[in-house]
Formats: sequence, structure tokens, C-alpha cells
Amino acid sequence: MPVNVGLTFLIGGILGWIAAKILKPDRHLEALLIACCSAGNLGTMPLIIVPAICDQDGNPFGDSATCHSQGLSYVSFSMALGNFFIWTHTYSLIKKSIGQSSRITQNAEVNRDEQDYDDKEALLLPPSDGISDEQTEIERAEKLKDMIVSTWEKTKETVHRVAKELLQPPNTAAVFGFAVGTVPWLKSLIVGEAAPLKVVQDCMVLLGNAAVPSTIIILGGNLTEGLRKSTLKPLVIAAIICVRYVMLPLFGILVVTAAGHLGFLPRSPLYRYVLLIQYTVPPAMSIGTMTQLFEACKEECSVLFLWTYAVAALALTIWSMVFISIVG
Repeated sequence: MPVNVGLTFLIGGILGWIAAKILKPDRHLEALLIACCSAGNLGTMPLIIVPAICDQDGNPFGDSATCHSQGLSYVSFSMALGNFFIWTHTYSLIKKSIGQSSRITQNAEVNRDEQDYDDKEALLLPPSDGISDEQTEIERAEKLKDMIVSTWEKTKETVHRVAKELLQPPNTAAVFGFAVGTVPWLKSLIVGEAAPLKVVQDCMVLLGNAAVPSTIIILGGNLTEGLRKSTLKPLVIAAIICVRYVMLPLFGILVVTAAGHLGFLPRSPLYRYVLLIQYTVPPAMSIGTMTQLFEACKEECSVLFLWTYAVAALALTIWSMVFISIVG
């Protein structure tokens, strides 16, 4: 599953990059387009879809209780992996793009002022008589020193940025969850009827049950923000819908089918269905959180979410039937 989630981001990112090069949206919208194509809602939507299918009479995945338990395990793992990729790759992508867009705007204004100043100063400077060899060597040494210092500062900045992204709250929570799930004695402390810290599990279950409807309500409130303010081109919306609901599911069928034939996947139809559904979900809602965090592209993101989640109702229904027929 980690490889499959990584492939959804990789394939979606490549398709989004191609769409950005063809459509040429505004610079600050390129990252949003690529992010919406690559980062899918691997948490909320599967948490709604998979248990709902398992609870139906005559579901294609066997016993309802077993299907529900295994399905939640698969979806929880998918959500943890998705959050890791979203809050590292997608977060960095949007932050870097918005930062570059702001710097370009500021630099353009500064360059205009500096150009005017340089033009005036050039008229006042006397002509130079040439530079000695000794002075040239000194300047070269200073440039080399500045380059070394600059490289060291950039390296420290990169390491600090990566560490900061890895320590985002969703990533920390995912690491903690993996530790509890994989270390037997930690798991026995929290999980189980006789666990000494069972109250922690009960609190998490209570919060988790409320998280899905709360997230849907927040999504509904955010969808109306950009209806009258956004200047997003319809072709950009159409491109994201085409990538997420046409091209990515087709790639998903190829990847999962090939992995199954090569023996990389268990025979569980439910597991394969969860892998396939990861290619068909709408954009991650965390993208909207990031745009609000950086105070940029909020209206455009709201419009994209409105259309992609509206189309998701039909697309997920159709592709779910296709996926069930494939894994059945």
C-alpha cells in the first residue's frame, strides 16, 4: 500500500504538471493544479465508502463484521500514508510556489526602483582607470568565500525545512499510530477490552466518529467562498476532473492488475478494492487548509472543490461498480 499511495501522487503529479504546461495558468495557480491532481482524499472518502459497502446485505467482500473490521484497518493505513505525503510533498509544493510568486512580485518592484537609482548614479560616477591583478585576486577569494558560506547556509536551511515538514502534527500522529500498532506491548496498553489505557482508545474512537461528519460540514462551508470571486479558467477545472476521474482510475487499474498478476498483492478482494479506490477520490481537503494557512488561492481552491466533489458523487459510483467487478 505505501508504494500504491506513492504512485497515486507520482502519476497524478506528472499528469498535473503536463496539464499546467499545456493550459499555462497563472504562476500561483500551477502548484494548486498539480496538488489537486496528485493529492487525493485518502482519509474521509474511503472512511465513508468502504464501511458503507461492507454494511450492505450481500456485499461482495464476505461477512459484514469481518469486512468492516478489515476495511477500517486498510482505510486507516491509507489515511496515515496519505497524510504523510500531503503534509510533506503537497505542503512543500504549495508553500514554495506561493513564496516564489510573492518574491517575484516584490523583486519586480524593487528592480524598478534600483534601475532608476543606477541610471542616476551612472551619470555622476567618473570613469574607472582599470583594476589591478592583486585587487582581482582579492575579489575572487571573496566570491569563493561567499559561495561556500551561501552553500552551507542553504544546506542548513534545507535540512531545517525538511525536519520541520516531517514534524508536522499529522506526520507525528501517523508515526505514533504506527508505533502503537506495530509494537505489541504498546498495543496491549491501549487496544483491547482489558487494556489499562483503554480510555485513550475510547476517546480516539469518539473523536474519530465525529471527525467525518464535522469534516463534511466544514467542506460544505468552504465550497461557497469562491463562487463570486474566483477568476479560475473553466479549462483548469475540466483538466483536474479529467485527471482525477478518468486518467488516474485507468492508471490504477493497470497498476493494481499488474501487481496482482506478478504476485505482489494478497488475494483479498477488499484490499485490492481499497488500492483501486485510492486512484478515484477527489482532491485532499488538506489543500484547502494550506491555502487558508498561506492566505492565497482560497477562492480558486473553493471553486475547484465545489466542482470536483460534485462530480465525485457520480464518478465514485461508476468506478466502484467497475472496481468491484474487477476484484470480484
